[in-house]
Amino acid sequence: MTEQNGRVAALTEAAYKGPALEVDRDFYGAIARESGARTLVDSFEIPIRSGRAWEVPAGHVCRLLTVDGPQVGDLNVWNRHNPRERFWAARTRQLQAAHVTTFDRLWSNLPYLRPLVTITADTLEDYGTDAEGGRVHDTLGTRCDPYVNRMLTGEDFDYHCHSNLTRAVRPFGLTEFDVHDVLNVFQCTGLNEQDQYFMKTCPARVGDYFEMFAEQDLLMALSTCPGGDLSVPMWGDGAHDPVEVCRPIGVEVYRIDEELLGGWSQPPFPEYAGGHALVERPWA
Repeated sequence: MTEQNGRVAALTEAAYKGPALEVDRDFYGAIARESGARTLVDSFEIPIRSGRAWEVPAGHVCRLLTVDGPQVGDLNVWNRHNPRERFWAARTRQLQAAHVTTFDRLWSNLPYLRPLVTITADTLEDYGTDAEGGRVHDTLGTRCDPYVNRMLTGEDFDYHCHSNLTRAVRPFGLTEFDVHDVLNVFQCTGLNEQDQYFMKTCPARVGDYFEMFAEQDLLMALSTCPGGDLSVPMWGDGAHDPVEVCRPIGVEVYRIDEELLGGWSQPPFPEYAGGHALVERPWA
């Protein structure tokens, strides 16, 4: 129980529970620990204020890392063969948490509703909740975009995360309409006393990383946020161009040894029959 405004309030439990939300921690823990059971198959850096898309086959691991210091990244994820199946930030918040970490999953949208990735390692896991209520790896907010920027400043800027992601996915036949709500990797955020969204300086250091196991064949795209480490406001009082706090983000993709994968298989689609009451039935 907690005291709030003179009233006693019960601590509420998570609304969503059940075996479908449980993960095999031994399996995913071994994926993270057994560094000798993986082979690096792709590695690159995404420069400041840009974006890149890449494939991650099912059963592989993708690591995002802060190679030069703190930097926020905006991540989109699709099924490689069907881009209509993509990351669903809102349902991930409900099924997992508003800020995700090791053993949480990123879920896909309806009607697919299955894990896209399982998070296997997070060097910022111990950051927890800071004095202002900030936490890292955010699903609360979405990508910065040129439309909101124009509304707030009256100016055009073509290197917001929405635009970076739009450019990144074009070689894969996708467009601006395929860009969706993001996972803000390495970003520290929360809700203030007025229940308003806030962002804090990224707490990541050189070499911190966030690692995901691909539960299906994936296309990922990441934007290196033009706000850099978010230590400089982009709008409002004190705002100016934060280019001096922008840094690249590294990407590594690893193939996992078959022996370690064992009996793992890709997650199935939900078994809902799809009736949607299109043929109406009386309740009584």
